[in-house]
Amino acid sequence: MRRSDASSSDGPPDAVLFDFDGTLADSIPHIRASFRHAVREVLGQEMADEVLLRNVGMPLAQQMRILVDDDELAERLLASYRAFNHATHDEMVRAFPGAHEVLATIRAAGASVGLVTSKSRPIAERGIRLLGMEDAFDVVVTADDVAAHKPDPTPVLHAIRVLGADPARSAYVGDSPADVASAKAAGVRAVAATWGVAPRDRLLEAGPDLVVDSLTEVPEALGFGTVERGSERVHG
Repeated sequence: MRRSDASSSDGPPDAVLFDFDGTLADSIPHIRASFRHAVREVLGQEMADEVLLRNVGMPLAQQMRILVDDDELAERLLASYRAFNHATHDEMVRAFPGAHEVLATIRAAGASVGLVTSKSRPIAERGIRLLGMEDAFDVVVTADDVAAHKPDPTPVLHAIRVLGADPARSAYVGDSPADVASAKAAGVRAVAATWGVAPRDRLLEAGPDLVVDSLTEVPEALGFGTVERGSERVHG
């Protein structure tokens, strides 16, 4: 766990927002497999994982348009990705260990908990149900709910408004540079999660306020205390 000089908020926040893929959900292997399938099927080639995963955190259609500078190919990639992703979703997506306890610890301390994701609402809700998190969030913001997307601050600010929270008393936890940029632009504490999609150096370049190396460290890092898992205290 590392604090940066940019961190200026003391005490636990009143609202904590989380990204989904690579932060709460152990879904990066599924995303990687979906990209590989689409690129093989549509382009007949292989691409390095660094290229395929570089813009995870943005809406999928936008990622495809960045990947290939051709609207028709981007649409075909998107369709291929979604077909594979939806067919294999439930067998390949799992919650990270301690995810439920982390959310429960924060809510038990009296803070609001939200989800801000670039997934569409139907697939986000499918993931939430699969992970058994239907009652875990006070707000869920998806790509379908806002006109602008991460790294723009709009999704984070929308969640903050729904919760009636103060950005200066809020935090957003995410595993991509887009998550960090969105949080910083929204004026909330940007917490970089190193267990997800982006290498640590790319996260540090984005300038987070806090860097956390394990999901179960998040409550303690934000001032909520350690996570209780059964009778065992979890320190990450």
